[in-house]
Amino acid sequence: FAASRAQLVRQTILPALEAGAIVISDRFLDSTTVYQGIARRIPEKIVALINRFAAGSRLPDVTFLLDMDPDAAHKRLSGRPAKKRDRMEEQPPEFYEAVRRGYLELASACPDRIRVLDATRSEEEIASEIHTHLRLHAIFKRIGL
Repeated sequence: FAASRAQLVRQTILPALEAGAIVISDRFLDSTTVYQGIARRIPEKIVALINRFAAGSRLPDVTFLLDMDPDAAHKRLSGRPAKKRDRMEEQPPEFYEAVRRGYLELASACPDRIRVLDATRSEEEIASEIHTHLRLHAIFKRIGL
């Protein structure tokens, strides 16, 4: 994951940012911090070192955490055909409870960067909230706030 992320950062993300583009990613450093560090109990210092290798000191300006109770998430996933599930979706409930707890702890530690959204709402409601937040973020950034 780290090698792939390092390549993505160096070949795609940084050049795009340098060109003034907006970059949107579905996962980044926080997923490594939580899945490998917290849920899989890899020491924090090792995960931080891996993340620094992959992305340097660059962090996202904003991260949206789509939060849902693990039981509700499991019910939603169980409605998908088994062949569309990956190995991560087959982890035991305790793993997902640790993942959720880890993400919420990270969001609590980084409230200026991580915005927690209720993922039980409709896609349209979530997309609208993200769009509104990104527009406000862009305005505040433009005026230096």
